[in-house]
Amino acid sequence: MTGVPSSSGGAVRSRPLVRRGSSRRSPRPFGGAAYTPWIYLAPALVVLGGLLVYPVYQLGLISFLEYTQAQVSGGEPTTFQGFGNYAELFGDGEFWRVLLATVVFAAACVVSTLAVGCALAVLLTRVRALPRLALMMAALGAWATPAVTGSTVWLLLFDPDFGPVNRMLGLGDHSWTYGRFSAFALVLLEVVWCSFPFVMVTVYAGIRAVPAEVLEAAALDGASQWRIWRSVLAPMLRPILVVVTIQSVIWDFKVFTQIYVMTNGGGIAGQNLVLNVYAYQKAFASSQYSLGSAIGVVMLLILLAVTLVYLRLLRRQGEEL
Repeated sequence: MTGVPSSSGGAVRSRPLVRRGSSRRSPRPFGGAAYTPWIYLAPALVVLGGLLVYPVYQLGLISFLEYTQAQVSGGEPTTFQGFGNYAELFGDGEFWRVLLATVVFAAACVVSTLAVGCALAVLLTRVRALPRLALMMAALGAWATPAVTGSTVWLLLFDPDFGPVNRMLGLGDHSWTYGRFSAFALVLLEVVWCSFPFVMVTVYAGIRAVPAEVLEAAALDGASQWRIWRSVLAPMLRPILVVVTIQSVIWDFKVFTQIYVMTNGGGIAGQNLVLNVYAYQKAFASSQYSLGSAIGVVMLLILLAVTLVYLRLLRRQGEEL
């Protein structure tokens, strides 16, 4: 290393600016970088744990016990049944009938909601600003309407005596809630009416993010609107469509309010029962709290499986979301 001449004629060695082989590292954040996100999430996790974990624990515990009105009132002791409640539930033919009806009804609601929401999302890209704003406000109004209020309004619209729908269609005093399939169809319409705005807004935001050059190129090639949606937009919006589909499955599988209000607790002789209403009837109408809890656990496991599929798909499509 060369020296720098001093005022006395000698040479003074210059000090290196950076020491070689220095092991000094930058200070790490509290708890390490890997634990920093968990530190920020800890308060929310504590609240969610208190609101979710304990009720789920109680639900699972009651499903393994003999817990009826006699045990609630203290007239008989609570006994452990093991999987006896689940054996009784799975051996009941009505449970499987209600489960099948729930799956079919939820699937019909999801398909209808996606079809209406995606169609209106495409329509929003084709209309001017004022009609677009009016459609958005109307859709958000339907989305913000409470389920009880919306169900009551739809019942009034389709009322056999005073409803305007029967008068417009010339159906006289036809009762939409008397038949099993017509009642399910009426509830489906209400569920789609209050659910499609979420799909519409989400898909519309995804369409607006698609480069305009791609759509213009497809139009110049002579592709129809349906072909553009099927071959261009749908593949590009696949991550968004996966999200809205899984969330719609979760919402529609656990429908309760619409069925309970519009079919008066499940329809004539339980013909319009779904799992949520079936669990309510077992637990509160029949005072079989253990069976109602078992149904709740089965629903929880089904929805947990759907949620795990949802998270798996999100992980696969994480870079595209």
